[in-house]
This record gives sequence, structure tokens and C-alpha cells, in this order.
Amino acid sequence: MSESLHTVTSLPTERRPGCPFDPPAELVDAGRHGPISRYTHPGGKPGRLITGHDLVRSVLADPRFSSRKELLNVVDFELPPAPPGEFLLMDEPRHSRYRKPLVGKFTARRMRLLTERIEQITTDCLDAMEEAGPPTDLVTAFAKPIPTIVICELLGVPYEDRESFQEQIDAFMNGETSDEDLVAAYTATQNYLAELVAAKRANPTDDVLSELTDSDLTDEELQGISLILLAAGFDTTANMLSLGTFALLQHPAQLAALRADPTLIDGAVEELLRYLSVAKSFMRTALVDVEVGGHTIEAGTTVVLSYHTANRDPERFTDPHALDIHRREGGHLAFGHGIHLCLGQQLARVEMRVALSRLLQRFPTLRLAVPAEDVALRPEAADIHGVKSLPVTWDA
Repeated sequence: MSESLHTVTSLPTERRPGCPFDPPAELVDAGRHGPISRYTHPGGKPGRLITGHDLVRSVLADPRFSSRKELLNVVDFELPPAPPGEFLLMDEPRHSRYRKPLVGKFTARRMRLLTERIEQITTDCLDAMEEAGPPTDLVTAFAKPIPTIVICELLGVPYEDRESFQEQIDAFMNGETSDEDLVAAYTATQNYLAELVAAKRANPTDDVLSELTDSDLTDEELQGISLILLAAGFDTTANMLSLGTFALLQHPAQLAALRADPTLIDGAVEELLRYLSVAKSFMRTALVDVEVGGHTIEAGTTVVLSYHTANRDPERFTDPHALDIHRREGGHLAFGHGIHLCLGQQLARVEMRVALSRLLQRFPTLRLAVPAEDVALRPEAADIHGVKSLPVTWDA
């Protein structure tokens, strides 16, 4: 097969001014040349960038591509394996050892049973917003506390510890923390989780972590699992709530349609997941030579899978750069695909449906308190796309 491929010299470090929801222009342009491009990782190692929906999906489902951290061929030194329990960077059978005990705890049915509690948490946040009066930062008043409280209650993190825990997670997810502070935040979080696991073993309570102590998982493994669940359960949903609200406020016709017919919320949530794709990309390493899209990816090559361009692929979605809450095309990859399909996807959906519905119902005149171009985005270095803050106001 021919190896004539478009070349992407580096991944973009910022988005186009005035386009906070769109993938960086260089990635969209790469997709126009074809769904796969040559790419050199920052450490100088040759790789591939995959931007097309079908190819991203196929790689995610292909066991010939590995998620193992130590196999990532992106720097000129060897990376260590993922710590015990941190199953996102593992293959089978280690992956299943950690994921399998969790699957039954995050089913759609069990997550729907949380709806009433999520409604109460959302109401409490909105009550506090209304009492304080406009303007407010929707990130700190609404988007962060809702998923933080929910995931902490699920895992059994004591109420008094939630704020400090949220700060530590945010420190190593925001893309702006120095290496020194990053290590400090990670270490503090691991120390806290070690104490939490010990406490749950000694005195189990009604939560997921306590249930997991009744298994053959070690304390170190439970720490790693807890870190993955807490970080993913907090950061991704928090950014979907804030960026999703921003997107709706910037698309008044879509917002008006949702206000007029609240039953559209399910479709609106799916479309926001597709349109925003806050989990921008993941990496996989070829274990053997693999043909992908008519091109050979050699064993040992690490590929970057661009979720946000895959979810804007014109070969898969009609008018892909438009936000359309009436869209009938499913199949977005916002939660990934294959064995690493997001464990908490049903929880995230319930949180978004409840929180966005209640926010729009409670504040019918909600609007930005600053020009849209003044809303500060998270840096592209952050794993999860979002806004640093979202100043909003309303008619009190």
C-alpha cells in the first residue's frame, strides 16, 4: 500500500479565536487530507494521527492496539507501567481485574436510581446561586460541585473532605500546574486515598469503595481504582456542564427549542457530548504491524486518536460543525469505544440531563456576564477541554 500521507508536525496548542467549541483548525485541516496522517511525537518518535470517525472506532476495538502506559512510544526514555488499579492504561487481563467488579455498580438502572439525589444536589446549588444573586461563576457555583458531590458520595468520601479533594484533582487535571505542584497534588491525593481505603476496610459504609473492600483487591489497587473514578467522575462532567451551558447560550435557537420542549433534553445531551468532545484524544500503540485505512502502522508505533475530529467527521455526521439538538445520528465517540468504553457514561448522562434541565428552568434569563471572547478556555495541554470560569448573570 502507498504510504503517501499528510504530515502534521505538531498538535495545536490553542483553538481559533471565537471558536471555543470547535477542534483546532489544524486538526480539522488534517482530516480534509484523509482520516490518517503522519505525526512526530514531541519526544521525536514517529507516530500517526487518526482523525476520522470510522478509523478511530476501529482502532479502539482492535486488540492489536495496546493501552499500556509502558508501551507508549512517545519519548526517548522508557515509561513505567500504570500503577495498580489505574486500569485506563492497561490491557487484558489486568484491565478486567479492575473493571469487572465495577461494571455492575455503574449500570444505567443503578444510575437512574440516583436521579432523585442528583436532583436534590442540583437544587441546593441553584438555591445558593439564587440567594447569592447575579453575577456568578457557573463553574464554581454549579458545574464543579454537582459531579464532585455525586462521585464522592458514590465512593464514600466524607463530606468535609470534598472541597480539598476537588482542589487536588483539579490541580493535576487543569493543564497549568507546574511539575513540582503536580507531584505534590498527586502525592497528597494518594496519601488521602490510602487513609480512605484503610478506613473503609475497618468500618465499611454504604458506598462503592466499601463494597470493593470485600474482594481480593489490595489496598494499593483500591487506591488506583478510586483515583480513576474520582478524577474521571469529577473533571469530565464538570467541564461538560460548564462548556455545555456556554455552547447553548451561544446558540440561542437551540436554547430556545430546548426551553420550549424540555423533553428534548436527552437528544440535547447526546449532541453536546458529540459537539464538544471534552475528552479530546487518547493514544494506542500497535503491538504488531496493522493495516489501518490502507496504510501500515508498524509495530511499536503510537497513534493519537482524535475524538473531537472523529465526532465532527463529515463522512459520519451531516453538517458536523453545527450544534443541532434535534440530530438523529447517533454513534458519537465521546465516551470512547471498545473495552475502555467509559464506565461512568450513564452517570454522566443522568447528571447532565438533570443539571442542565434544572438550570434552564430555574433561570430563564440566564446569559453570559462577559463577552463570549472574554471567556477563558482551559489550555490545550489539559486532557479535558473546558473553561476556566463562566461568568453568567440573570434577571433577579
